[in-house]
Amino acid sequence: MTESAQPAKIQSSLGRTDFAARAGIDSAERREAVAAMQARIDEARLQVIRLCFVDTHGVVRVRPIEARHFAQACRNGIPFSVVFLAMDSANMITQNVFARGGGFGRDEMSGAGDMLALPDLATFRVLPWAQNTGWFLCDLYLTTGERCPFDPRWIMQKACGALAEKSLDFVGGVEVEFHVFKIDDARTALADCTQPANPPAVSVLRHAYQYMSELVVDDLEPVIRPLREALLGVGLPLRTLEAEWGPGQFEVTLDPLLGVAAADAVVLLRAAIKQVTKRLGLLASFMTKPGLPNVFSVGWHLHQSLASRGPGGDGLGGNAFAAEDALMSPTGLGYVGGLLRHARPCTAFSNPTINGYKRLNANPLAPKRAVWSNDNKAAMCRLVGGVGDPATHIENRSGEPLANPYLYMGSQIFAGLDGMANAIDPGPPLDDPYAQTSVELLPVNLADAVTSLSESGMFRTALGDEFVNHYVGLRRFEIARYESFVTDWEHREYFEAY
Repeated sequence: MTESAQPAKIQSSLGRTDFAARAGIDSAERREAVAAMQARIDEARLQVIRLCFVDTHGVVRVRPIEARHFAQACRNGIPFSVVFLAMDSANMITQNVFARGGGFGRDEMSGAGDMLALPDLATFRVLPWAQNTGWFLCDLYLTTGERCPFDPRWIMQKACGALAEKSLDFVGGVEVEFHVFKIDDARTALADCTQPANPPAVSVLRHAYQYMSELVVDDLEPVIRPLREALLGVGLPLRTLEAEWGPGQFEVTLDPLLGVAAADAVVLLRAAIKQVTKRLGLLASFMTKPGLPNVFSVGWHLHQSLASRGPGGDGLGGNAFAAEDALMSPTGLGYVGGLLRHARPCTAFSNPTINGYKRLNANPLAPKRAVWSNDNKAAMCRLVGGVGDPATHIENRSGEPLANPYLYMGSQIFAGLDGMANAIDPGPPLDDPYAQTSVELLPVNLADAVTSLSESGMFRTALGDEFVNHYVGLRRFEIARYESFVTDWEHREYFEAY
């Protein structure tokens, strides 16, 4: 076709035309913000923009687009198949996505069709380890323009919205452990491309158990430095990054963040650590207890409090947990009461994997029961601070690093709100949490936790039956797959002897 024969204008098929208007978020102010962001992208000479959403399991799903199309993506949305929400942790499809309703019970999710992702401009980052690449988190919408009810970020946003109605903000402090190993054999032969794949053979960078030794930290500087530079480079409020106790074990902590930003930070943190270590020829794993000799379990301790909103609701007020003449304010006590009352169903979100329970109730350093204490790390909920301390907060020590941050934090907020609304008394903090044998144990496995969630009237009201049934169904599919796996123990136990 000659140049003169070209159509005057070809309508791009990216997303759905003017979808932002259908979703009810189009405005002159947003259009100006998008134009300013596109100019910023152009000025930075970015070539690729990764548009991401976070699935039920906390996995970041991404569609990279050419940077020049960013403004159009903000207007029309970026399509992702609903199939992503029907996958278990091994990316196996758990339901008939081609049927009417797609297994979700919604006509607009039929036939493995699309959802539309709209970028959240506040999440923009330039990835220092990926050449000329920008990064945004997105919110998921159905093609009708309605928010996707299965979007984990939407759950966290609703929880923060419920707090905002009470002139409160969630304050989340992140303390996450992980492992870094040297890759000895990547195992990339076709025979290893199973689903899930055979993982690499690994070894450690140095010996362990010299907790907080300067020699260990200095020896691991070639790993710590690029990770530190990457985390700071994407704007994360890094507080500490250090070698932990066991072989290959590390810990990272961030300054407290408000609302959804606290969960967004965990998504970005895990992505940065995984991608940077891979470029170093290493493997970072957030798995709770790897099946490797002498390797310690890792956890995720979630520090949390509530902040009163300042005048006009646009400024940070005081700590709503702090009290001048008591360990905690009535608001804080009610919040803790809710965490304890709903600890068992909450565990389905704080410990969402089969493997997570190899630490919980099995590791001598992990909590066993839903109790709280004043600065005792054996408790599920540890009070940090106390009388007259403006930084008073609660540390939930039960979580695993693979938890979806939106669901972990969101479930804590909803449990705390219920405790506040009903003035649930947590009782006095306990000095010896392990001695409290009259208190019910936390779930001993994922099936136990999922059953508690399924039976929770509070969470069915807060999250909706639709989401709870979806989440429970995904987890039960994984559990059934795990239960059908014949272990080495079974084979040794029965094959020859019987």
